[in-house]
Amino acid sequence: MSDLISVAEHRTRVLNAARPLESEELAVADSVGSTLAADAISRLDIPAFDNSAMDGFAVRHADVAEASRDAPAVLRVVADVAAGSAADPALSPGEAARIMTGARVPTSADTVVPFEQTIGGLGDSLTEAAVSVPPRARGAHIRRVAEDIAAGRVALSAGAVVGALQLSALIAAGVREVSAVRRPRVAVVSTGSELVPPGTDPAPGQIPDSNSALLAELVADSGARVTLRTSVGDDPAALRALLNEVDADVVITSGGVSAGAYEPVKQALAGRIRFDRIAMQPGKPQGFGVLDSGALFFGLPGNPVSVAASYEMFVRPALLRVQGRADIDRPRFALPATTGWRTPAGRLQVLPIVVDGSGVRPATAGGSGSHLVGGLGRAEGYAVVPADVAEVASGDLVDVMLVS
Repeated sequence: MSDLISVAEHRTRVLNAARPLESEELAVADSVGSTLAADAISRLDIPAFDNSAMDGFAVRHADVAEASRDAPAVLRVVADVAAGSAADPALSPGEAARIMTGARVPTSADTVVPFEQTIGGLGDSLTEAAVSVPPRARGAHIRRVAEDIAAGRVALSAGAVVGALQLSALIAAGVREVSAVRRPRVAVVSTGSELVPPGTDPAPGQIPDSNSALLAELVADSGARVTLRTSVGDDPAALRALLNEVDADVVITSGGVSAGAYEPVKQALAGRIRFDRIAMQPGKPQGFGVLDSGALFFGLPGNPVSVAASYEMFVRPALLRVQGRADIDRPRFALPATTGWRTPAGRLQVLPIVVDGSGVRPATAGGSGSHLVGGLGRAEGYAVVPADVAEVASGDLVDVMLVS
């Protein structure tokens, strides 16, 4: 086992080579999935004006402070202010304006009384308002201008990932463009003469190429762009020619890195890329380095479970790092095993699991082998078992990364 490299050492080597890409200016509408390279500054106050948090009446606090059910404060309604209206009706003592949620509060009003604190309903609210419950304080139910964010302040910080919620906040803040780290271009290459395209019936000795689809979706889920997805046979020269022409920031191959007679990745990149045996199950054979083009190269094993585990441990953190993400690791939770399983001696185990009530169990019934691809379809995450743990027993707490 002395020739094995620890997972931590291999991961450190990978992350040391993963440098953030350059930034680019993007229209806000085109920034979803990107990571901000600089703070996005609000152009607008949020809220843009004092507005009502409730449907009710804009009033002068002094007129209703002593209201009660036995002695309601009766006010004359002199205006009706809907959301979107620019009206600013003047209120004299004893007067109120009916107001809707989100509508601008008249300058001469300092409090909003909800309909629920008045006597009568919406239908008779255009003539008078009988306030039966006093407001809790002057300014009640008013959203003040800029109380959420003021123009000129940070709307979204550098390192934030723009999703649907962030997009909404940026638009509300009037942000038109953002500076974002360029999303990495990734080439995905499956190797093996036994592979046939997805959807093709395999002949004897052939199998569907599931790795390219697996990797492409994992890459997209990590915020990167798949610019090439292809496969090559067991011909090192063909692979070498492909790699010499590929235009990408990251290249990921699957297969061809083990100790067999037909290992095209090893043969094509001998002397250019480092190939190691990692103390991990599955995913022991790994290739990593930087191609002449400057692209990061990941040579993953060929079995789909090994591909998925290797991606999770090494490729995903690197893709997030080159995008400038602050958090590159999934959260881990200590959950009890609902059944026991064996672990590989001296190797960190990355086992696909399913959540079973409040605990977890292996996604496959037949063990943790890298060939058990059927279990991937049931997997909801991975149990990460340290190399010095000889066996997991039912009830033991294990570190779990959830991915779905």
